[in-house]
Amino acid sequence: MFLKEQQGFVSGQDICDQLGISRTAVWKYINKLKEEGYEIESVTRKGYRLLQSPDFMTEEELIQNLPDGTLAGDVIYYDSVDSTNEEAKRKAAQGAPDESLYFADNQTAGKGRRGRTWVSPKGEDIFFSLLLRPELPVESASMLTLVAALAAAAVSEKYTGETCQIKWPNDIVLHDKKVCGILTEMGLEMNEISYIVVGVGFNVNRTEFSEDISDMASSLCKETGKKVPRAQFLADFLVEFMNRYRRFLKEQNLASFVEEYESHLVNIGRKVKIIRKGQEEIRTALGINEMGELIVQKETGELETVFTGEVSVRGLYGYV
Repeated sequence: MFLKEQQGFVSGQDICDQLGISRTAVWKYINKLKEEGYEIESVTRKGYRLLQSPDFMTEEELIQNLPDGTLAGDVIYYDSVDSTNEEAKRKAAQGAPDESLYFADNQTAGKGRRGRTWVSPKGEDIFFSLLLRPELPVESASMLTLVAALAAAAVSEKYTGETCQIKWPNDIVLHDKKVCGILTEMGLEMNEISYIVVGVGFNVNRTEFSEDISDMASSLCKETGKKVPRAQFLADFLVEFMNRYRRFLKEQNLASFVEEYESHLVNIGRKVKIIRKGQEEIRTALGINEMGELIVQKETGELETVFTGEVSVRGLYGYV
């Protein structure tokens, strides 16, 4: 939008000259923007100044905030969709290009790990999926969950000014409550990766949570009192993720990410419950290896590794 690109006041005549429209058209345009939620100050002999924009999640808003070259594929917004992951998989089957983004203001059937539903209110949070077509061995696909978690922690810290931790492998935690979840899914063709979909859901601006999840889930706004500009936040996440993703593609493992990941790992040094096929085992979490597996220690001192797809890890006395 023209006013967004300006610093301070812009005269009505300058807008007329720049856009090639009449004074009356400018006046109508400004009033329409105000009706849409833009806060615009009008001062005689000074002109107009944009004070605040509504928190829209649209392709235009995102692209305005996204540095050139961040994504090579499509950027598609939905007012509402069943699940951005499901939509990304449908687009993948239709031949959509690598590094495509599908994001929505609302999901009617959002997906979490192990078949759980991700509750998705309209106008408050961020839901999106990245369609990637990397040249990777199949066993490396799950590592992208950890790469995404690092990007999610980094952008959350940028907007909250607080340390945001990772509950292995894929939940972002602020004040011991989940504020973001990540679900990575894969499509195979002749035993090779056809595509990977990295789906992310951020609780950013909502402040109400149902009783059954309020003890473990929260949002960035609820925890800090700061509203999050969603399009800018998403753009910043994409920059954080794509920088790490391109490094990961060159290295093909997480060796150079281990230190950063462990510095955010909420489980590290803690007793955790390893829930495997309905059986609970108590272990001490020590960190991760270059494959993204959780390194845990038995009471005997023996070490073992836990693969992301085989277990659920919980804190001994609660969520973390």
